[in-house]
Amino acid sequence: MKKLVICLAVLGSIFTGCSSDNNNGDTPAKTPVTGEISSNITANKTYAYGNYTLKGMIKVSSGVTLTFEPGCTITCDKSTGENGLIVLNGGKLIANGTADSPIVFTEKSKIGGSWAGIIMYGDAPIVNSATAPAPQTAVSEDGLNLTYGGSNAAHNGGSLKYVRVEYAGQVITTNSKENNGFSFYSVGTGTVLDHLVSYKGNDDGFEFYGGTVSLTNAISYGNSDDSFDWQDGWRGQDNTNWYAYQVGVANYGIEVESKSVDNAFWPKVTNITLRRAAGTTTEAQSEIQLDAIQFKKEGNGDYSNIVIDGFISQTTPTPYNGGAIQILDKATYDHQVAAGKIKLNNVKITNTPITFISGVPTAFTVTAASFVPASNWTVSTTATGATLTGGAWATVDGVNLLAKL
Repeated sequence: MKKLVICLAVLGSIFTGCSSDNNNGDTPAKTPVTGEISSNITANKTYAYGNYTLKGMIKVSSGVTLTFEPGCTITCDKSTGENGLIVLNGGKLIANGTADSPIVFTEKSKIGGSWAGIIMYGDAPIVNSATAPAPQTAVSEDGLNLTYGGSNAAHNGGSLKYVRVEYAGQVITTNSKENNGFSFYSVGTGTVLDHLVSYKGNDDGFEFYGGTVSLTNAISYGNSDDSFDWQDGWRGQDNTNWYAYQVGVANYGIEVESKSVDNAFWPKVTNITLRRAAGTTTEAQSEIQLDAIQFKKEGNGDYSNIVIDGFISQTTPTPYNGGAIQILDKATYDHQVAAGKIKLNNVKITNTPITFISGVPTAFTVTAASFVPASNWTVSTTATGATLTGGAWATVDGVNLLAKL
């Protein structure tokens, strides 16, 4: 009997050891699923980790939540027509990737302007008129002609973390049907926008149309118009770690406007890096003045810890003038700069010979002394700009997007 017990014990240890050696405690690798997204999302839907084809201008209905698991890749094909993902007011998009398993929206041809990108609507406040009563509304410029605006500052459109949009910025008719990498219409503070990348689109990387939402840890890389842009009185307060790298074709690093409304509020952004590669050309021959930050039509804001590099004038291949800070019009100079509503502090400027650019008419000249109070303009040699950690979320086709940071 003793011999039998000993034998069973030995056999048990042998099989237990074999099991441990074979598994090594690892979780079996998940196999990506495949599928197609070709109809509007009218009921709550979760797409498991996998590869999906997006066909059409897909809308997420009000009251509905669309979820993508980490690692999903969603691919459009411009040959099938207009494509985009639209989150209507009241709908939610939950796309929470990770640094190593981002959620990627891309296009088959890898040509900028091939699809409409991600468009989100809300009912947070906008201001586009100095005389109209609140709440104000407007009609979108994305060709959908949808109304945005309202009084719900806490609007919640979902959560986007570690999401990359590639080759978007579809422009059909200039000024009447334009899209960006990410377009946020009246999106509110209940929405999370964190670790997002807009890569090589044909228009702006990120654009805000009013609203109260904030954007953290963002990369705008190789977009053909402005890296970051807003209007309609956008007032996000918790923005930080913005990095723009302009290469190939580009306009402004940041374009700030407010529809000619002298607002009593402004957005706040900390830790900004704006870099332009040598030889970058303009989007259009009519653009002869391209700078790191442009303020126009009463645009304002509080910005700090800024690095500006590479915004130089050039004669070839496309002539243009470059500089750090442009104030385009006298109303913006009088009401925003001289009235203390533009704050630029801890600014480090390199490889950018011209600091201030005065716009039109020439009835004003911007200097450091123009900023009131004087503490609204301070320079530094130790500003660090954006601080971002790399990973798959910031890597495209083997290229580390943070290499120039």
